[in-house]
Amino acid sequence: MTDRPDKTTAPYGSWKSPITAEVAAGASSRIGDVTLDGQDIYWVESRPKDAGRSVLVRHRNGRTEDITPEDFSVRSRVHEYGGGAYLAHRGTIFFANAADQKLYRQDVGHTPVALTPDGLRYADCLYDQTRNRLICVREDHRGDGEAVNTLVALDPARGGEGEILFEGTDFVASPRLSPDGARLAWLTWNHPNMPWDHTHLWLAELDESGHPVNPRKVPEPSPGAITQPRFSPDGALYFIADWSDWWNLYRLADQGAEPVYAMEAEFAGPQWVFGLSNYDFLCNTEAIVSYTQNSRWHLARLSLDDGGLTAIETDLTDIGHIRAEGNRAIFSGASETAGTGIYRLTDAIETIRAPALIAVSAADLAAGEIISFPTGDGETAYGIFYPPPNARFQGREGEAPPLLVKVHGGPTGSATPALDLRHQFWASCGIAILDLNHRGSTGYGRKFRHRLNSQWGVFDVADAVKGAAYLAEQGRVDGARLAISGGSAGGFTVLAALAFHNTFTAGASYYGVSDLEALARDTHKFESRYLDQLIGPYPAARAVYRERSPIHAIDRLDTPLIVFQGLKDPVVPPEQSEMIVEALRQKNIPVAYLTFETESHGFRDARNIARSLEAELYFYGKIFGFEPAGAIDPVRIENLDK
Repeated sequence: MTDRPDKTTAPYGSWKSPITAEVAAGASSRIGDVTLDGQDIYWVESRPKDAGRSVLVRHRNGRTEDITPEDFSVRSRVHEYGGGAYLAHRGTIFFANAADQKLYRQDVGHTPVALTPDGLRYADCLYDQTRNRLICVREDHRGDGEAVNTLVALDPARGGEGEILFEGTDFVASPRLSPDGARLAWLTWNHPNMPWDHTHLWLAELDESGHPVNPRKVPEPSPGAITQPRFSPDGALYFIADWSDWWNLYRLADQGAEPVYAMEAEFAGPQWVFGLSNYDFLCNTEAIVSYTQNSRWHLARLSLDDGGLTAIETDLTDIGHIRAEGNRAIFSGASETAGTGIYRLTDAIETIRAPALIAVSAADLAAGEIISFPTGDGETAYGIFYPPPNARFQGREGEAPPLLVKVHGGPTGSATPALDLRHQFWASCGIAILDLNHRGSTGYGRKFRHRLNSQWGVFDVADAVKGAAYLAEQGRVDGARLAISGGSAGGFTVLAALAFHNTFTAGASYYGVSDLEALARDTHKFESRYLDQLIGPYPAARAVYRERSPIHAIDRLDTPLIVFQGLKDPVVPPEQSEMIVEALRQKNIPVAYLTFETESHGFRDARNIARSLEAELYFYGKIFGFEPAGAIDPVRIENLDK
């Protein structure tokens, strides 16, 4: 490193960042569920500065306005993760309310009215114009045991529980009507599969009363994950399947499913939530599609006649929620220098909802570098590396920056180089980031995604260790100051990496799993058999569960740890975090524990997100020996001086 006289020399981690924790937290709004209703465009925005409330927004005649009244939040909890939380039909809105999970009807100028009773949840609704009814996914929590998932029809004026149209499978999703209203398609899957393992596509004609007649599964050349079924304007049924190892687009023909365009790229992601849409039809012969290769998403026009793919030039690296009608398409997207916005494509790309503005110069943004590295067993893992930038600071001569390895959730999630101000917060403080795409991440094909089957807690951990070591060996980071941080499944990887390896010198777990047995026994229906794939059937594989659980390796855990937990988390209950904290407390390992009373699984309140970022930085400062810039409320770190 060469000293620059125009910069202040200061220890890495102590740089005064132009991206404060408050700025990073406030910019963490989630934008999704984009929908067209005639000429109107709708989407859902989470508002971190409003305690994470999700608001339905409408763009009409060049004007954007909030539709959701202040006492409501548009969020479904079907499968706990929700999505597909509203339907807009000719100006009338039907939405799931976060607080009570009832389905509400909101007519223009009127207060929302509840349509459904307590104990039932709804998502992914469509309007059946022919029969003047709603068709929705319903999840019934009124009985003992697991919730029951069905397809139901609802009267849009009077509501009620809904009349069951299809039942008998563990999960149901994505009901879609043909343009003439004569056929209904939907997806199902059963335990122990997740929707990215093996799903079935069903198709049925509807009788005069609107009930499916002789539902049949679409033939499958091999077991695979089918997702995002949709009818084209001329009534052909399209869908995305990973039969070729890649999630590609298919069409149902007389002789069965036929590929529309074969490509070593993913045209979809894992179906954690309802309402995903990576393609839609401009007309009978052309679709707008998005696909990912090498961690970046791309936008293209696809000819449905000859399979020709024409790229659409854009600087966006994360693209989704595509909706199209006539000659226009709407989609969401983010780039390396701007957050998520809403865009319209006709002859050119027009901004409908601009990304949130940030008062940060380009020199203060870390440029993400997509890297690959050997895993040590002949395979390859991936990541995005962010070296510290700062227009005003530089590290001391001969010093390399600390590294923070960020582990995504899922564990089927994925990292993209789209702007994330939380990553930029760390980098501009002088801490390098490796946003890890370990084996099991999506975006690299079915085989790569399934490499984590039976190997969770092994391959993901090994890839985190190897990625950190790879950068340290290159001299790009300080091998003596390596930290690891992650939430949910990523939090488990954090705890396992600290328990079973000596690479990292500090860690942060956000609502992470410490006891795999407890997770298998206590989690919600959607993920209740997930570990059958990732670990093995329980209780038959109980020995493996115990062997890989960090809580049972506490004798090997001697790394300082900070733990964050929402007290209303139904996915990873607080007991999971409390067990690991108490174990470290008793072992006299430096440990900090921050809880948030109103948070669930994934923090949504800007105040809590900001507090978490600052607390984690404060913690690393104490462990790595630097003083963070600015005034940060102290964090109680137990056993720090022992």
